[in-house]
Amino acid sequence: MDNAPTRILIAPSLLAADFARLGEESRAVAEAGADWLHMDVMDGHFVPNISFGPLVVKALRRHVSIPMDVHLMIGPVDPYIPAFAEAGADHISVHPESGPHLHRTLQLIRSLGKKSGVVLNPATPVEAITHVLDLVDIIMVMTVNPGFGGQAFIASQLGKIRVLRRMIDETGRDIVLQVDGGVTPQTAGQVCGAGADCLIAGTAIFSAPDYAAAIMALRAG
Repeated sequence: MDNAPTRILIAPSLLAADFARLGEESRAVAEAGADWLHMDVMDGHFVPNISFGPLVVKALRRHVSIPMDVHLMIGPVDPYIPAFAEAGADHISVHPESGPHLHRTLQLIRSLGKKSGVVLNPATPVEAITHVLDLVDIIMVMTVNPGFGGQAFIASQLGKIRVLRRMIDETGRDIVLQVDGGVTPQTAGQVCGAGADCLIAGTAIFSAPDYAAAIMALRAG
């Protein structure tokens, strides 16, 4: 039977924010009750879109005190990790496909004093992380294909979330299970019921007239 965690973390994705007002938008969601600030970094190569780089992360660091949760959709990823760590990222998550040696990449992130995450695309199997769980602080399940906001939720990923929830619980490790993509008050209940700890939402929050109410609606979903 599905069991939702008692405290769901909410991480608004800045990809859906007003890019002309990123500092103000970041402060607004933090004040509205966000737990983490999620930042999608895209290079136009690993995914078909371009967003922002370490200079934007550095500029926003002084605007918020909540953890900055940085998702690197770039390849190869290793050469850029130190720059994002220096810019102020608290968590750095990467894809198994973004470099030749996932284990080494996670070691690098941790050596820089940051929490490490692995991101599973819809077609990426759970087995991709079986042998690196000792180096993982966050597992992110993509419930859309990465690259653009506002996509429809891929319901087939609920089974993957359930498998990962069991896997994490069996290890006894303190690993956060994140879900990103098409998360709304309508899908949040399914995602949390499958075992997610953290919901990443862009459009569902930044398109709402009241950020605090939007965050509360996701937690209640």
